[in-house]
Amino acid sequence: MDRQLDPGGGVDFSQLRRMPFDIGEPGDHESLVEPIYGSWEANVDHALRRSPIDICRSRREKQIVLGNFGLVRVLRPSDGSPLREGDFCMVMPFGRSDPYGYAELVFAYDMPGTIGLLAERTRINSDLLLPIPRDTRFSLGQWAAYARYFTAWDNWRCALACWRAQMPEADPADHLVFGWGGGVVFAELLLAKRAGFRVAMSTGSEIRAQLLRKHGIDPIMRPTGDPATSEDNGAGARTESLSHVDDFAARIAELTSGRGAAIVIDNIGEKLHALSLKLLGRQGVLTTCGWKLDMRISHLRGQECINRRLHVHTHAWRSLDIERIRDFSEEAEWIAPPESQVTYDFDEVPQLARDYVGGNLAPYFPLYRVNEP
Repeated sequence: MDRQLDPGGGVDFSQLRRMPFDIGEPGDHESLVEPIYGSWEANVDHALRRSPIDICRSRREKQIVLGNFGLVRVLRPSDGSPLREGDFCMVMPFGRSDPYGYAELVFAYDMPGTIGLLAERTRINSDLLLPIPRDTRFSLGQWAAYARYFTAWDNWRCALACWRAQMPEADPADHLVFGWGGGVVFAELLLAKRAGFRVAMSTGSEIRAQLLRKHGIDPIMRPTGDPATSEDNGAGARTESLSHVDDFAARIAELTSGRGAAIVIDNIGEKLHALSLKLLGRQGVLTTCGWKLDMRISHLRGQECINRRLHVHTHAWRSLDIERIRDFSEEAEWIAPPESQVTYDFDEVPQLARDYVGGNLAPYFPLYRVNEP
């Protein structure tokens, strides 16, 4: 990706192209790796849109290599690292962290000098490489979708703690957790289900609805072509008015005996914020760990106070928890189902970007393959 701007303000896919890039020699604490699978995330789309920031300008770099989540194979570990040649590792996002282990700048996004996974070879700080279990039961492709799962784990931990702060005696079986459709929400609702909640998720795709039913999540169908009530139509979806809102709200009311959802997961943004609040019950938690469409939101503060509703905002996860989340994923079989994934070859990455923006991806977890496993 280079620093030239798209004068039309949309997505200029010509910015995303293959070209030689000098990665330089690995530093003292860096390992030489080859990416195997990369996970296509909303932040790559944000980078191409130059919104919410122009990361080339922010990093003061003319060209950058995107791709901050995925699976790599270690070719040459740094001196003193416990990593071994041939290890398959997940790349953690901690370009710069605060004293408590939370990311402030993200590797291969807004952290200057970092080189992402859209490259045949790259160098990465060894501390950011988390090996997958050597005796894992799951495929490399399944592990490559870890970012949405790690994000979901951290957000759910916070949201559940906030709900319990006001509802310490409540039985989760009497309450609903609802989320607007997407890979993070899918993973988070599986955690909510494990915690005993009833769970539901929006979708406009029968293929996705079948996947949700298979995993015990109640699909709430939205009308085809209506981007107002799901993220299924891709990152470029916009709407000026919410259609079919009353029918949608009525379905949530039916599932909750009119009380509203205990927790609503909304990673979309302003276009759905008012509806999310309409679906949320008293002592409810509105939780988010992303901003796919819009960053700014507004609400009636007095109403939220009277209804004692808590708003949770998280980003990525804590570096101190990475081994714990990885081990939980393996032990609990909490990992991307193969049927929820689609993989593009390296030369098909521009098409993957177009399909993502156009909402043409039925699976929740799109990947790109850089090198053969």
